[in-house]
Amino acid sequence: MALINALGWRQADPDRPDAQRLIASLPQAMLVLAPDLTVAAINPAGEQLVGQGARRVIGRSVHDLFAFEEALILERLADREAQLVARGVRLRILDQAVRLIDVITAPVVHHAGWQILVLQEPVGVEALTLGNADADDAAGVLRAPDVLAHEIKNPLAGIRGAAQLLDRRVGEADRALTGLITTEVDRIAKLIDQMQSLSRRSREPAVECNLHEAARHAQAILAADPACRLVIDEQFDPSLPPITANPDALVQVLLNLMANARDASESVENPKIIVRTRFASGIQVHAAPGGKPLRLPIELRVSDNGPGVAPGLRDHIFEPFVSSKKSGQGLGLALVQKLVRDMNGRVTHDRDDARGLTHFRLHLPVAGSVPTSATAKRA
Repeated sequence: MALINALGWRQADPDRPDAQRLIASLPQAMLVLAPDLTVAAINPAGEQLVGQGARRVIGRSVHDLFAFEEALILERLADREAQLVARGVRLRILDQAVRLIDVITAPVVHHAGWQILVLQEPVGVEALTLGNADADDAAGVLRAPDVLAHEIKNPLAGIRGAAQLLDRRVGEADRALTGLITTEVDRIAKLIDQMQSLSRRSREPAVECNLHEAARHAQAILAADPACRLVIDEQFDPSLPPITANPDALVQVLLNLMANARDASESVENPKIIVRTRFASGIQVHAAPGGKPLRLPIELRVSDNGPGVAPGLRDHIFEPFVSSKKSGQGLGLALVQKLVRDMNGRVTHDRDDARGLTHFRLHLPVAGSVPTSATAKRA
């Protein structure tokens, strides 16, 4: 950390902790980057995040250590004089699993080309839940998903068994409904398995699948509710190629978006939901370290004519515990974003006030376009 003193930080008072000790005590990972984007200094939190000591990190290029999926991060670092604050950036550190990281970059005053890079894992559901609980309470909270999964999966097994028995007694016309019950129970049970661990989230392998089949499956689930009288207007492009996605996760995403649209529009006089698919060029992300940009040309848009999300919430609707519903838990869209990103896709929201429509758009890759490393399971 000798570089810190060279940059102009000096001990003002012998009785006070000097700048080196203060920076070493930061809980956020902090790296000092030289003009050639090599690491000149790193604090202990940075060593812990990277998983290597300062001796192995100092002198290495930021490009060797970090693979940002968002090209904007590297563009700002290359600028050397730009500042950036980005939340929830997908980042791979060395050969570790991809994780979400908050990123801050800033130039060092009076030292042209020198930069500070601060990395911090976002405060997640676990931290918000734990509050000031002690270690025993924390362990209990971290075990909570396993307990909840056990309590949910037991009745699910009963529902599945009852559906199978019912299937033997009903006529052919009603077997589609018993089949739907069995399929949905299996999908929910699998989804619970995926969400059991708060500290380890595995990405299910993506395969070739039909976007329109998934959309119609989600519609069939909504239509099975006797209270649902809403007709969904399909505007599908039949020429679209297959996509790369996880089928169960895709159905869950579409079901959440369509259910939200139904709830949002039920208060208007003539409720309307439109599900449109199209080819949308120009959208791309970085799918893997060192890989080519991944294009996301397949768009599915779910639109409704409800009043829309309150302006103050629009920039935060994909965050946990943020909801525009009086009885909402604020977890549905956070889950949607996670599942879509796990499929290398993106989900966005916008409001067309002129037409009175709210749009949620999924952008997904074409089958065969995703690098192997981007679809493999990650710890």
